[in-house]
Amino acid sequence: MIKVSVLYPSGDGATFDMGYYCDSHMAMVRDTLGAVCKNIAVEQGLAGGAPGAPPTYVAMGHLYFESVPEFQAAFATHAPKFLADIPNFTNVHPVIQVSEVKM
Repeated sequence: MIKVSVLYPSGDGATFDMGYYCDSHMAMVRDTLGAVCKNIAVEQGLAGGAPGAPPTYVAMGHLYFESVPEFQAAFATHAPKFLADIPNFTNVHPVIQVSEVKM
């Protein structure tokens, strides 16, 4: 199992519409990818590690797939549609991390 994390760094001037992200963007991604996407999760950053520190990421979206090739095949076809929707909810350039789930 792999997890594809889409991380949206926080920072001065960063905007993020969590309602749109959950209700429209991630719903569209899930519906478009279908059964190849095993699960999704969304997290909203609240704070950093030190007291009073801002969160490192304003939001994180996670997509789960059986393998990297399954993710790549599914995502490649629809990437332009997903990327075109980003300005509808944020002005932040996301960072992508692909990880193997160990537990």
